[in-house]
Amino acid sequence: MSITKRPFPDDSQLVLTGERTMPGIPDENYWFQRHVVAYRIACGRGSGRVILDAGCGEGYGLAMLRDAGAVRVIGADLDQQVVEHVRGRYADDQVVQAVQCELMALPLADGEVDMTVSFQVIEHLHDIPGYLRSLKRVTRPGGEVLIATPNRLTFTPASDVPVNPFHTREFTASELTEELEAAGLTVSAVLGIHHGVRLRAVERATRRPFTDLLTITPPDQWSRALRLLVHRVTVDDFRVTADDLDASLDLLALCRVAS
Repeated sequence: MSITKRPFPDDSQLVLTGERTMPGIPDENYWFQRHVVAYRIACGRGSGRVILDAGCGEGYGLAMLRDAGAVRVIGADLDQQVVEHVRGRYADDQVVQAVQCELMALPLADGEVDMTVSFQVIEHLHDIPGYLRSLKRVTRPGGEVLIATPNRLTFTPASDVPVNPFHTREFTASELTEELEAAGLTVSAVLGIHHGVRLRAVERATRRPFTDLLTITPPDQWSRALRLLVHRVTVDDFRVTADDLDASLDLLALCRVAS
């Protein structure tokens, strides 16, 4: 898998690594908006809450959660450069904070947050049970843990070994549920993120998955029509449903910590 490294459009020196998505990069917009879908759902559940974003990446999700009414948002990430970027771009010492740490050793008290979100993270980790126990520990009894991850049946359908070299394990909906419940979380629902009407129409016309159109050639070789479409994708070009999970792009698990 080739890695495209492009600078983030500010002075932070962050780069696209092939796994980190960012706002403000037109050719990256499809992937960015797809990640935003999970954050938008979290925003609808986060008003008035203390929220941890475990594996926060560039930090745009912290700003979304803050603007949706969270009283405190803590971003945790292992990459010190990422944390410095978050502190410079989003943190304000009042609502948004950022900490550099291992997710298995979060520097938070037991039950310190009302809700934990961790999106597109679990598939990268080697100690998945330890990671889930850590998220559960810092989330108060009765609080929520939201986990998003790619659907294995879409991305690596014929093998348990991920095609993506950055992934250690991918999940089906049933496999994800089993892993979460083994960690002591109560799974309230598993939702699937799918393409909406406009992107499905493109897939029907081309007879190819939309993601294939984006990855078969580098962005500088895209057709003008494809580039314009990618630049215009919004979060509303995706739909979220509990139906047809095995055909989804990404899985979003909504969990509770037992009271």
